[in-house]
Amino acid sequence: MADEKKESTKKADAAKAAGDPDKKTAKAESGKKDAAKAESKKASAKNVAPKAEAKKEAKAEPKKGEAKEPKKAAKKEPKAKKEAKGKKADAKGKGEAKKAAKKEPAKSAKAKAPAAPPVVRAKARYVRVAPRKARLVADQVRGLHIEQALALLQFSPRGAAQDIQKLIESAAANAENNHDLVGDEMRISSITVDEGPTLRRFRPRALGRATPINKRTSHIAVALVPDEEG
Repeated sequence: MADEKKESTKKADAAKAAGDPDKKTAKAESGKKDAAKAESKKASAKNVAPKAEAKKEAKAEPKKGEAKEPKKAAKKEPKAKKEAKGKKADAKGKGEAKKAAKKEPAKSAKAKAPAAPPVVRAKARYVRVAPRKARLVADQVRGLHIEQALALLQFSPRGAAQDIQKLIESAAANAENNHDLVGDEMRISSITVDEGPTLRRFRPRALGRATPINKRTSHIAVALVPDEEG
């Protein structure tokens, strides 16, 4: 009996040492499953890592219209300011050049343009002659040389001729004394006759009546210029 027990214990130990094939297969299968699980975990971790990196990159990427590199943009700003200043300076220089170009022709035109001839004026106001009668004489002497006009007025039968003759002689004296011109070398450029105030008078008539009389006055103005032809 003792021998049988020893043999049974030996067999049991041998079986334990050798191990059951079923148990070995179960252990192998369990090991394979564990390895598969580890591989799946690694793969999932690999897939998760690129996604996380992509999210980080998306967050890190600036929006459209924003500078990707703020430092570089900050460095470029002074250059842009310098360029803007340079453009403003160029625009100012061009504007000044245009103004100078505009002023130069004006100056040259003024230098080239001949000096306008001096105009000598004289006026006679409240002349006791009707404007209609004075205009008939003024139209005859307008544009004539002063000697011709004085000769015509000297022998004119109209009453306004004497007043206009005195006015022209006064204008010639103004030319000699005020403008250092020769009075006999002037020409009548313009002569105008305007109506002045009317003096109202009355004349007695038959049967105690009264007839109005209007005594009209005139304002005569003469302008003389040097006669180039003379």
